[in-house]
Amino acid sequence: MQDAYIVDAVRTPFGKRDGSFRDTHPQDLAAEPLVALEERNGFTGPDDIEDVIYGCVDPVDEQANNIARLAPMIAGWGDDVPGVQLDRMCGSGQQAINFAAGQIRSGFHDVIIAGGVEHMTCVPMGSAGNSIANSYFEYFDELTTQGEGAERIAANGGYTREKLDSIAVDSQHRWGEAAESGKYDEQVVPVEVELDGEHVMVEQDEHPRPETDVETLAELPLAFREKGNGVIHAGNSSGIVDGSAATLVASGDACEEHDWEPKARIVDTHVVGVDPVTMLRGPIPATNELLEENDLTVDDIDRFEVNEAFASVVSAWLAETGADWERTNVWGGAIAHGHPLGATGAALLGKLPYQLEECDGRYGVCTMCIGFGQGIATLVERV
Repeated sequence: MQDAYIVDAVRTPFGKRDGSFRDTHPQDLAAEPLVALEERNGFTGPDDIEDVIYGCVDPVDEQANNIARLAPMIAGWGDDVPGVQLDRMCGSGQQAINFAAGQIRSGFHDVIIAGGVEHMTCVPMGSAGNSIANSYFEYFDELTTQGEGAERIAANGGYTREKLDSIAVDSQHRWGEAAESGKYDEQVVPVEVELDGEHVMVEQDEHPRPETDVETLAELPLAFREKGNGVIHAGNSSGIVDGSAATLVASGDACEEHDWEPKARIVDTHVVGVDPVTMLRGPIPATNELLEENDLTVDDIDRFEVNEAFASVVSAWLAETGADWERTNVWGGAIAHGHPLGATGAALLGKLPYQLEECDGRYGVCTMCIGFGQGIATLVERV
């Protein structure tokens, strides 16, 4: 079995809802990381890329018609490069990379681009519908929202609003410090767009508020429950944004052939199912089982990326895995830069090689919660 390597990882800036990407078609946004990867790594799309795997959670309207097939065509790669779109809800972008790694480790492929896209301004969350058959209720008593699941996780763990808001503030401040010191410069590629008849270069995430403090967050109304009966609000939840991300995943032979110096080896991946009512606890068993299968503990991991869908998810994960917050989401997370559903997993997993290089670490783990009760985790090793 051959190893699978992350050669390069890029993403667009994440544009705020109705922000700089409001007039950019999702297919064009999806193509941007492909163009950047080609320019940075010297391959020729039609000759060297065997497949494109993209996550997209709402593949309807402007995101329909298999956006993973259209993206390489719009990137100028002609009609020779195939593509497939997948939906593992919020874990889609990470699952795309995991699938690519599996194909390469099996020997079926040698070079794949994997990532995801979500234009949440153009195609709002939930556009694909939410139809549940009555037979579902033969097995499960109720159907909850992710927001309600986050509230129940907070209640079950006894997490106060102040505790969750402190995580949110840390995320914002960490993003600000990382952005200011250039930590994102290599991963985030500028995108030129046309706005109101003018050409504008979008170079940085638009959602973060690095000046945020706990006092400001305390004034925000609850998002999913009545006042006095909850803790989740917009400030301690992930941001709704537009963006895309992609990684160049290759075998060792391909790296040698193309003279690529890979950033990290994809060691192992894991997915789990959990209670669909609270639904967002998946990162806990996904992380624990992944580490156990590889004879590792949380103390062996130098950097964690845990998707900040809600601060209560991160709080529960920290409490039940025993991981160190100081080694988790060190450059800020989705509460700060936002959560473009199908792209987020590729963006977070793509961060890890850069972070491991920066801290001279060895292992990194990326994990995400997923709607309807799933979790996904990926272990990488710096090379």
